[in-house]
Amino acid sequence: MIKSKSSNALLLRLIEALKKKAHEEKAPIWRAMAERLSKPRARRAEVNVGEIAKYTKKNDVVAVPGKILGAGEIDHKVTAAALGFSSKAVEKITQAGGKCLSLEELMKKNPRGSGVKIMR
Repeated sequence: MIKSKSSNALLLRLIEALKKKAHEEKAPIWRAMAERLSKPRARRAEVNVGEIAKYTKKNDVVAVPGKILGAGEIDHKVTAAALGFSSKAVEKITQAGGKCLSLEELMKKNPRGSGVKIMR
């Protein structure tokens, strides 16, 4: 069972929704995201736009169980979903033709989680 010590009600609801979707759709990716989001804030992922550019190809879909930051450059279109984005990260991803989504939006668009890469 996944336990989180967070008092953030929105985060706790997201974790529960991810676990429920994982069970309903038999999609282990959402369970893995729930487990990573249950970690203390200091241990959640922080991924730079430059890292996303390095490890993805055009039209890839990535999910980050944490925040996407604006350091680095990206020159191809990706769909990125995360718990949070810096304003620079949103700017750089959208200028490259990509999309920034919340984890909830990604889960609704792709309930099975097929083709989604988790970064960290």
